[in-house]
Amino acid sequence: MSAAINDIKLSNAQIAWRAAQDIEDGAYVNLGIGFPEMVAKFQPAGREAVFHTENGVLGFGEAPQAGEEDWDLINAGKKAITLKPGSAFFHHADSFAMVRGGHLDVAILGAYQVAQNGDLANWSTGKGGVPAVGGAMDLVHGAKRVAVITDHITKKGEPKLMTACTMPLTGVGCVTRVYTSLAVIDIEDGRFVLREKLPAIYFDDLQAVTGAELKVDGTVRDLIVPAL
Repeated sequence: MSAAINDIKLSNAQIAWRAAQDIEDGAYVNLGIGFPEMVAKFQPAGREAVFHTENGVLGFGEAPQAGEEDWDLINAGKKAITLKPGSAFFHHADSFAMVRGGHLDVAILGAYQVAQNGDLANWSTGKGGVPAVGGAMDLVHGAKRVAVITDHITKKGEPKLMTACTMPLTGVGCVTRVYTSLAVIDIEDGRFVLREKLPAIYFDDLQAVTGAELKVDGTVRDLIVPAL
């Protein structure tokens, strides 16, 4: 048997690190509010992404040191940012024109549920929810590649990777890869294809906490990340 999932699963920082390894040098990237913003911390050496935020900044840098924030400089999640040489400001409408016009290479978002056909549900009007889907619906159909980072299961132990989403959809057939606390999974031809998994979990145990069939196409690599 695999070890208890909570004892072996990756931390949010480790999931974000793994997702960052697949961002190409020079890619234009939008990171979803919250957990996905962490991906920016882990750009591989020799590579540099150009980060975009919906409220109208391109090419911003790391968060400032505490006490050094300029609150006129924030991202879409209202967090303070710094500027890199060549950073640009633009109107909110122009920012969404970039998104809708297909000018972003990658969007990385969180999720409540992901379906095996690539449908994404990452908003809810329920308890603690938000009043609308927001800019995510533009990002998932405007970016050239959409990835999700998420825990593999909910806090109640229920699968987040599903045959079909039961929550309100953010986008249809839009997700191509999911980085979870247990595995890296591609979505191809309407199915989940397992690419990497933690060495400490057996395939059958991973399947048991996944709400749709996991396919294997070729070698499943070990999911190895640094201790963060």
